[in-house]
Amino acid sequence: MSKQEKTITKNRRGRPATGLGILIGVRLQPDLLAWLDEERAKLDPAPSRPEMIRAILERAKG
Repeated sequence: MSKQEKTITKNRRGRPATGLGILIGVRLQPDLLAWLDEERAKLDPAPSRPEMIRAILERAKG
């Protein structure tokens, strides 16, 4: 008899890849980051930082 092969895939952490869009990294100064967190806290449920930044950009876009 031959051995059975098992394929084990590990779960990936974080948000699933969409395959769309370009990843950018942004560094924020402490005062701007504090403002962002204050604005997030006003919403229920509070969005994540990336979600909040996307929402702000969408509003600015018009």
